[in-house]
Amino acid sequence: MRTIVLLLVLVASLILAAPAAHAIPITFAAVLSGPLESPPNASPGTGQTTVVVDAAAHSLIVDVTFSGLVAPTTASHIHCCVAPPGTAGVATTTPTFPNFPLGVTSGTYHQSFDLTLASSYNPAFVTANGGLGGAEATLETGILAGNSYLNIHSQTFPNGEIRGFLVRVPAPATLLLLGTSLAGLGGIAACRGRARS
Repeated sequence: MRTIVLLLVLVASLILAAPAAHAIPITFAAVLSGPLESPPNASPGTGQTTVVVDAAAHSLIVDVTFSGLVAPTTASHIHCCVAPPGTAGVATTTPTFPNFPLGVTSGTYHQSFDLTLASSYNPAFVTANGGLGGAEATLETGILAGNSYLNIHSQTFPNGEIRGFLVRVPAPATLLLLGTSLAGLGGIAACRGRARS
């Protein structure tokens, strides 16, 4: 039993240490829907987003796909920093992401942001966080904590038709380590069970 506990502690320390490094890009994802808005709505619109934060490169990559909105789009951006299901102010560019498809009910979007540039943020977010360095740190921390969401606004829902909170996507290496560790623990338990019978 002591061996299993030691292995669990080792696995947990390796997995929990990985996010602190921030040396590699970290991927987040969200499903976007009307029921996830605040207040919730019955929009049939759906979407998904992938956001990649690269603290070393000071970059943020945003990919969005959406369809089925009840009205044409008017804006889209990332809000920060509040725990789900709350609402927060806009952190990224206002009134909308640059080149986001407006006036449509479906579309796709891909954009890379340089987090060292004021043009990547809502000016009020920069001011509230003491400048560009504070804005970058706050946005990255908010995304890492699961306290940021992406939403798409439309003519019928000016406060947001669909949204989703960004959730970290486990890195393949972390999943491999966890799977290997669990398989090893299963093997140890099976061997001990046979030894006792």
